[in-house]
Formats: sequence, C-alpha cells, structure tokens
Amino acid sequence: MPTLNNRLAERLKQVRTERGWSLQELADASGVSRSTLSRVENAEVSPTADTLGSLSTAYRMTISQLLAPIEAPFAPRIPAAEQSVWHDTQNRFSRRVVSPPSGGLSAEVVQCELAAYQMISYAAPSVPGHEHHLVMLSGALNVTIGDAEHRLEAGDCLRYQLFGASKFQTGVDPASYFIVLV
Repeated sequence: MPTLNNRLAERLKQVRTERGWSLQELADASGVSRSTLSRVENAEVSPTADTLGSLSTAYRMTISQLLAPIEAPFAPRIPAAEQSVWHDTQNRFSRRVVSPPSGGLSAEVVQCELAAYQMISYAAPSVPGHEHHLVMLSGALNVTIGDAEHRLEAGDCLRYQLFGASKFQTGVDPASYFIVLV
C-alpha cells in the first residue's frame, strides 16, 4: 500500500500531466525549481506549505483541490478518521480538511495548526478573489493580507478576499484555527 507521501507525489504528477505541462513549464508557472518538483513527484521529499501554495496558484486550484482527487458526489457525513491530514514537518504546520470541496458544494472547511515561532507565506492566492473566513480556536496568530497585518487571538474572526500575498506567523504561542473557503 503506497504511503501518504507516495500518494501525494502521484496526485501532484497526475495534475501536471493532465494539463500537459512539463516539469519546466510548471517550474516557470509556479516559481518552484524543476529539481524540487522532480523530487516531490518522485516522493523523495514532501512538499512544504509554501511549495503547495505555489503549485495551487499555478494550477488555479485550492490546496484542498490539489491534494484530493476528483471525487464522486459528496457524502453528507465525513467521519474524523476519514478527513485527510497533511503535515509540513519543516514548518511544523498541519492541515486537516474537515469538509473538502465536493460535488455541487462550494465551501470547504480546513483546520490548521501552526507551531510556535513559525511562519507560512504565500506569494499569491491559488484562486484570486477567493473568500476566506479565518476563525481562531486557540493561541495567537499574525495574519498579513497584502499590506494589512492583523493580530488574532482565540475567538477572533478575520474575513477577507485574497488577491495578493499572505503570511501567517506565530510567536510564543502555537495557533489553532479554522479557515472556511467559499
């Protein structure tokens, strides 16, 4: 049975080849080096959150769409054990797709955990103008959307449409939060 890293590598290669892109074309479109893309697609390394963000931007897909193959009509109940979890060990970040994009449903819900003293940044949104609702569960998080910085604490909600760069940074406390993408 293939490992999660192997399945992810296969999925990323599948998306690229379905579009008819060479590794070099994807490297040019995403800003990720050809050698890194090759190592990711050969399951030699696991992609970081930054790399997945760059790939999703190049493909104009949300990260959840990039990570999950096209599926049958949506299931109304998604047991916790069946929710996909992806870990970026380099940045100590985890992403659990609580409610994946599916069928005719447009929203998706993602739970994120970012360890203390970490930063995740994305140069561009995967889908320009995508609506986000970030709800803090615990800890503290500095979120920069374009040039605007927001300090969020437990219970806070930040609503925005993403058109440019974004950054998520923790300090002494780790952060746990939901992002609802519409």
